[in-house]
Amino acid sequence: MRPDTPADHIAEAERLLRTAAQYPEDQEPLLLQAAAHLELADDRPRATTLYDQLLQSDPDDASLIKALQAANLWEYGHEPEARAIIEGLRAASPDTPAAWAVIAETLETHDELEAAHTAFTSAAEKLIDPAEPVPYTSQSLLTGRHRVRRLLALPHDEWDALADTAHTSPVPLDELHDPKRLWALGSDNPEELRAEIRRLQAELGSYRAALSRPFPVAILHWTASELTELTTAYPRLGDEYPTHEAHLLDVETSLRELRQTGTQNLGIVTGTVPSYEAFAASESTQPADVDLLPQYATTLAARGRAIPWPPARTAPCWCGSGDAYRDCHGTPNP
Repeated sequence: MRPDTPADHIAEAERLLRTAAQYPEDQEPLLLQAAAHLELADDRPRATTLYDQLLQSDPDDASLIKALQAANLWEYGHEPEARAIIEGLRAASPDTPAAWAVIAETLETHDELEAAHTAFTSAAEKLIDPAEPVPYTSQSLLTGRHRVRRLLALPHDEWDALADTAHTSPVPLDELHDPKRLWALGSDNPEELRAEIRRLQAELGSYRAALSRPFPVAILHWTASELTELTTAYPRLGDEYPTHEAHLLDVETSLRELRQTGTQNLGIVTGTVPSYEAFAASESTQPADVDLLPQYATTLAARGRAIPWPPARTAPCWCGSGDAYRDCHGTPNP
């Protein structure tokens, strides 16, 4: 059951803090999750302490942590400090969609619509190639930009058209983001009320889908050296991994099949033999058990170890070859 009360969120934050102490290599994503639960419990000063702790530890995604810190500070009366952080981040132009989304949504929440629109647009121009499918991690940038533009009564542009293409809900974005929707709540017209109920159900379905998948559906990847060590130590796993080349092809094929079935938020986690053996010991299971492999992948993804798939076609391939994804496993028939 998901946490619902402040006490539940505090308890979940404490559990995540204990897990972070147990797995220091995964501390950053676990502490970020703990801070989020503290915010939901309205213990914002303690969340700030966690953000400060993370920023002092040379984090992988300092921009995201600063953005979350700014959003949290603004919510409990530290607006000038929050604004200063946001302006610094905008000037630095983060490389991750999550940081941009937090910046823009924070500005939107506090009715800074023009600034939010500028932030969403800057993020889209920097991170999204209109000629390629929109990555799952960047879709919120287009959706948020579309929403703000409707509030500002701006006409559709090419980015809005791309947002419509990426949108999968049965209710179009123009309906979901209609600024006049609130009027329907006071209407005595049954048709208007039914239409609003339909829109709310669509929104709720989207939120539930996102909540049901807080981390990517991840496929387990082994480097060549780690796979050799794994299959040498546990020969039974050789049937699962006959060769490293076959393993890489299987990873890409599995992800493509998942995408074809409509699954979004896909990722890849890279395993190591010591980590896998430690996981097997924690589960009181032998590492040679094939059924343990997907559980290990899910656990790594839950700790924030997944990298989004697919990468941009011009980005380095996920397999570590050094070639561009489009020239490696991103080809139509790898």
